[in-house]
Amino acid sequence: MEEIARVYADALFEVAKDNDHLDEVHDELAQFADALESDHDLQVFLFSPYFSSKEKREGIERAVDGASEEIENFLALLADKHRMPAIFRIRRRFDDLWDTENQRLGVSLTSAVELDAKLVKGVGEEIERQTDRKIDLQARVDEEILGGLVLRVGNMVHDASLRSKLERLRREIARA
Repeated sequence: MEEIARVYADALFEVAKDNDHLDEVHDELAQFADALESDHDLQVFLFSPYFSSKEKREGIERAVDGASEEIENFLALLADKHRMPAIFRIRRRFDDLWDTENQRLGVSLTSAVELDAKLVKGVGEEIERQTDRKIDLQARVDEEILGGLVLRVGNMVHDASLRSKLERLRREIARA
């Protein structure tokens, strides 16, 4: 399924980029995937083998009326090829390609308590400076880390939480 999602996402990305509709297609794909994720009945309809490709295409045409030609054609193709269940993976891959194209980097800062807005902003600015990329920073609170911080930059994680330090200490004691 990952390979299928990669192929479809790469193709949609290239078409959108060639037609200079990359941001529009990115937004429309996200809107469609979010709507599909939150509507169980729509998932049943689009994922079910009991409905014909024609019925699914007609439903998609009504659902995405006014969308770009690239999205309308893409969703019709997914319906025709019975690939609609891959839409969420396609979206993730497309988002990754879009982030790379726009030099964007996802950053998550997790702490046990609410952090000062200036501190969060400073962390974000420093990461932007070091990576030469625009960042999408999310600061969140997770009391289970007990203290310290967990910083996720792209796919790298720096875990300086009290919970992880206690877990490492527990493993060292268990080995001794």
